[in-house]
Amino acid sequence: MSFAFNSSLKRGYRDLKIGIVLGTRPEIIKFFPIIRLLENLSLSYFIIHTHQHYDKNMDADFFEELEIPKPKYNLNIGSHTHGKMTGLMLMEIESILLEEKPTIVLVQGDTNTTLAGALAASKIHVQIGHVEAGLRSYDKTMPEEINRIIVDHISDFLFVPNKNQTNILRKEGIDKSKIFVTGNTIVDAVYLAQQLLLNKT
Repeated sequence: MSFAFNSSLKRGYRDLKIGIVLGTRPEIIKFFPIIRLLENLSLSYFIIHTHQHYDKNMDADFFEELEIPKPKYNLNIGSHTHGKMTGLMLMEIESILLEEKPTIVLVQGDTNTTLAGALAASKIHVQIGHVEAGLRSYDKTMPEEINRIIVDHISDFLFVPNKNQTNILRKEGIDKSKIFVTGNTIVDAVYLAQQLLLNKT
């Protein structure tokens, strides 16, 4: 997966400080290749885990088995109504971002964690990268659909799986300079996990 950050970042990519906001087990898996890339490039980053979905043993297993560093911040938000969950996350994430001062915040998909991370970054003028951007169900009764639309429209970098999502975003008025076709990180995760397994046998 290839990430392109344009000149609006006003610095070389090796000077970036990247905040990763995740909160569900699928997000851990889908961020796995990105975290490995950041490790390989020796870039500065930190992970905020909201624990939107939380199982202590399963979470630990995911980070251990995928050989990725444990989150620097664990918010332990847990299950609430959509509004309360997002509000609690928003307050906690904003506080961390103000302290860490990242160059960019990466969020993935369409969860309440994704929405809270993007909103927190947007409010304090930190650039946002949305991984798996541009997906649409066209069913606004789904909370996830609302989340993905809002996050796409406040993001500075939209990393889409393929050209179909590019077309969707362009029809919604998003500038093409913000859109990058990168493929789906779940594919990268499968290949990396396979490699880890082979190395252990």
